[in-house]
Amino acid sequence: MYDFKESKMKLFSRFTHLILAAVFVVSCQQEDVFDIPYGLGVEENQMLTTLLSDVESGTMSMYSIAQLKDLHVSGEVTEITSDLVMKGYVTSSDATGNFYKEIYLQNDSTSPTDAIRVLIDVSDSYNMFNLGREVYINLKGLYVGEYRTGDGVISIGEFDAGQNRISNIREAVVKNHILRSSTVSELTPLPVKFSDISDAHIGMMVEVANVSVVSSQVGKPYVDPNDSYDTQRTLEACEGFGKTSFILETSAFANFKQNLLPAGTGTISGIVSKTYNGDNLVLMLNSINDLNLTGEACSLLNINDFEQVLNETFDDIDNRSTFDYPGWVNYAEVGNELWVERIYSGNGYVEFSAFRSGDDVNVGWLVTPAFDLTGASNAFINFKLAQHHLNDEVNNTLEVFLSTDFDGSDVVGATWKKINVSVPGEDASWYAFQDVGLVDVSSYTGNLYVAFKYVGSGNDTSLDGGYFVDDVLFLKQ
Repeated sequence: MYDFKESKMKLFSRFTHLILAAVFVVSCQQEDVFDIPYGLGVEENQMLTTLLSDVESGTMSMYSIAQLKDLHVSGEVTEITSDLVMKGYVTSSDATGNFYKEIYLQNDSTSPTDAIRVLIDVSDSYNMFNLGREVYINLKGLYVGEYRTGDGVISIGEFDAGQNRISNIREAVVKNHILRSSTVSELTPLPVKFSDISDAHIGMMVEVANVSVVSSQVGKPYVDPNDSYDTQRTLEACEGFGKTSFILETSAFANFKQNLLPAGTGTISGIVSKTYNGDNLVLMLNSINDLNLTGEACSLLNINDFEQVLNETFDDIDNRSTFDYPGWVNYAEVGNELWVERIYSGNGYVEFSAFRSGDDVNVGWLVTPAFDLTGASNAFINFKLAQHHLNDEVNNTLEVFLSTDFDGSDVVGATWKKINVSVPGEDASWYAFQDVGLVDVSSYTGNLYVAFKYVGSGNDTSLDGGYFVDDVLFLKQ
């Protein structure tokens, strides 16, 4: 006899299994392609909750991007053996193919100060690590170093023993070490000028105004058809009295590679990176929409419209004497060494070197006279720097600061803000002065002071290099 009830139950059972199988297949496919997870999976939520709980309890320690980068030793790969956690916000996207198996993270979504690259063996990672995604990395067992030794792009990855370098983190390891939170922040590009960009900006999303493509390259494709990997095009931007150029690099795998470079002037938002060999800094686009050149040509300033408040060339100094100009402050914060006067081939300048100072640590300040900005609508400072016998630019440093509350004598009691200028490093030719370009100080009011701070050692030959300062110029309009 036909049992209708039993038949119905069997049919229901088969139908249920088909549904479960379909759900399983779809779930596996979604995990493989990393659909954007506005609601994170239970397992990932649990892993992140546990990780953050361990940080709160002190079992693991939160480490900043800056602290992690400080672990890096040039030319070496460093294993992270401590229970450390790092947080960052995704700035790069491989959605257009311009980035490949890498993501860049910066420490803040709106006002970044540090960034780093993470190498991952995952394609189409934008579906998982979308722009602005808050990410936590369990660092223990990973490595920090350079994929191409000496290129200056500090990265997190695994270790390739055969090549003695960083390698991409395998997908299975990515899922256990790189955890997303549910937070996705809108990124605000950091406003900079081309002349401001340095290695410190690598991985950050920046924005530059008054940009145009050099006229000789307008109308050319982003990528030269003869280039197999990438193409460098030249951008330029108005900066004060002249134009500064910068490289735009585009991958031959970008889906906009055949688009033509536009005419016009406007803004560009991109990620700071480096060329393959590490010789030059470049900008890379997440999308062609990040280049907006729809405005009119920018105008340069005319130096004849500005008052030269200070134009100090140091050409009347007394060679080898302790520097002592009226209105200037020469101060030894640590050690006994001071800035001294120098002349070479008829050119005067000031120098600080810890060589044979006899001090374990030397910290010396050189502070300019006040720059009175009263009534100024535009104001700039400019100077030239050089180095000699520099072996460790990380610890033997020259930094430049600004202050509006310096009283003319108490250097350490003043509030100093470091400014980002290009200081000659180890690779720069000895004694060759470099112009830092115009530094815009129009946003300041009252009396502004500029300070040059040297740090080195007279008892460590790797830290006794010297720095020169020359041709300090204050301009206001």
